[in-house]
Amino acid sequence: MNCTLCHTKLIEKIDAEYYNCPTCDAYVKDELLWFNAANEKKHYEQHNNDINDIGYQNFTAPVTNTILDLCTIDMLGLDYGCGKGPVITEQLKKKGYSVDLYDPYFYADESYLTKQYDFIFSCEVFEHFYTPLKEIQKLHGILKQGGFLIIKTHLFNHQTDFKNWYYRKDLTHVFIFTFKTFAYIAATFGFNVITLDEKLIVLKKL
Repeated sequence: MNCTLCHTKLIEKIDAEYYNCPTCDAYVKDELLWFNAANEKKHYEQHNNDINDIGYQNFTAPVTNTILDLCTIDMLGLDYGCGKGPVITEQLKKKGYSVDLYDPYFYADESYLTKQYDFIFSCEVFEHFYTPLKEIQKLHGILKQGGFLIIKTHLFNHQTDFKNWYYRKDLTHVFIFTFKTFAYIAATFGFNVITLDEKLIVLKKL
């Protein structure tokens, strides 16, 4: 198996499920353990992502607040991988923002591919990418120069015990990023790193 981001050949797994890429430092789940589309959709349909739930709004608030800080209402945004309850988009629209939705299972209209966006955000999405190279190439292509890519995922810190780490136990998490992984992405695709925190990443397209 090759790394799904940098295509480095992955030889030995670190445990029964994951490889650690020596080039981009990502943790890549063995492709033999990936869900098929039907099972993946069934899994996501069980998520209780109610846009009116205060707890869910608070969980996604770091992304919402970042957009409110960096982006103005005359900008066009894309909620990429919005799921069935696009809570961030609902919060932004109340503030006057224009945001398109895309999700392969719940909002599958691909007209977004014909547009250029000032900001794109993905909340708890990147860790589900089977083909992160293609996904990031696509997002980079539809993001305007100077535009923001805002990502909420949980970066793995090597001081943590990966075997028992909660985030890798989600069966649909197939690609775990580290701080080094996003440094690789920024250098490879042409982004400036604006924010690189454990649970929030902001990149600006050069």
